[in-house]
Amino acid sequence: MQSVTTNEPVVSAEWLHAHLREPDVKVLDASWYMPNEKRNPLQEYQVAHIPGALYFDVDGISDPSTNLPHMLPSEEAFSAAVSALGIENRDGVIVYDGKGIFSAARVWWMFRVFGHDKIWVLDGGLPQWRASGFDVESSASSDSILKASAACEAIEKVYKGQTVPTTFLARLQPHLIWKLEQVNQNIENKTHQHIDARAKGRFDGTAPEPRKGLRSGHIPGSKCIPFTQMLDSSQTLLPTAELHKRFAEGGISLDQPIIASCGTGVTACILAMGLHRVGKVDVPIYDGSWTEWAQTDAPVITASLSENIQ
Repeated sequence: MQSVTTNEPVVSAEWLHAHLREPDVKVLDASWYMPNEKRNPLQEYQVAHIPGALYFDVDGISDPSTNLPHMLPSEEAFSAAVSALGIENRDGVIVYDGKGIFSAARVWWMFRVFGHDKIWVLDGGLPQWRASGFDVESSASSDSILKASAACEAIEKVYKGQTVPTTFLARLQPHLIWKLEQVNQNIENKTHQHIDARAKGRFDGTAPEPRKGLRSGHIPGSKCIPFTQMLDSSQTLLPTAELHKRFAEGGISLDQPIIASCGTGVTACILAMGLHRVGKVDVPIYDGSWTEWAQTDAPVITASLSENIQ
């Protein structure tokens, strides 16, 4: 794999097209959609995907022992799933999704959490690939569908205590992931600036959460920078100077530590990508994010509440 650096979180469609056939370049379609969008990513993958791309199931390659959505699996389980996809530690992995930059950011973060830095997101995703005039494949081979299901089965086997052969060794980087207790402590200690990637209405508690029965609002002390602020109209990552501006406008100092969260730990990873581009390469994600926080008795701030406080 030539001419790409780990300092940059994305590659262009042109770069990927030029390097697509290299044996140590693996491409993953990690499309995932919100439940209310009623889109089936596996079906869409079968209809059209980048040639040679394999399907990475964001919901399937996760921790099955929790009721929270797509939580990070164990080190052993991730090793087993990625091995089932035919990926090795020496490979460079390019991940994309059907929106531009959305769920691919989550998979970029997952690989980095498990010690694999040779991971990039396709800037602008499948829409940008197609807009560039590059071909897509349809009717996925039975081999790629088998690999996708084998990856999910490998996770289940590991969690049942079975031994699964691996070609990929994951090494957990605990500093890139935060748990509920750490977020709680940060309200008191204020060691990290906390950015929330959800839309302003959800953050303020004026718009409902897409997951039924979940209260809206935000974690005390957090600031709202919706993930859409990281992207331009073609869903590609903004240039460095523009990203600097967005963080400054959101009241975030790039000289201080930062933690990011969102609804379920997907779009917070887009903030992490933006921060990575401006040189903040080790930003942790609160994996449980709002879905976990709102289900506990932890404090929740809404716009009306914060107006009363001020």
